[in-house]
Amino acid sequence: MKKEKENLNAAFKEAAIKARSTDKRLAPDIMLLLYAYYKKATQENHIVPFENLEENDLKGAFKYNAMIQLRGVSPEKAKEEYIDLVNKYILT
Repeated sequence: MKKEKENLNAAFKEAAIKARSTDKRLAPDIMLLLYAYYKKATQENHIVPFENLEENDLKGAFKYNAMIQLRGVSPEKAKEEYIDLVNKYILT
C-alpha cells in the first residue's frame, strides 16, 4: 500500500512537470480539468468561496465551477485522473 502511494505521488509529480513544460495548446475545458484535479490533489478542499469572487470574474467562476464538480473526489483519485489527462492530451 505504501509503495503504491509512493508510485502514485512520483507519477503525479512527473505529470505535473510535463504539464507545466508543454507547448501544446489545450482546449479550455481540458485546462480547467487539469487545474481542478491538480488543486484537488494538492489542496484537497481548496475552493474559493463564491462570494469572494470579484464581479465579472469569468475565469474565477469557471475555476470555482470546476472545483465544485470535484467535491467528493479523493486526492488520490484526483492524482490518477490528472495523470490520465496528461497522458491523453499532453504526451500524445
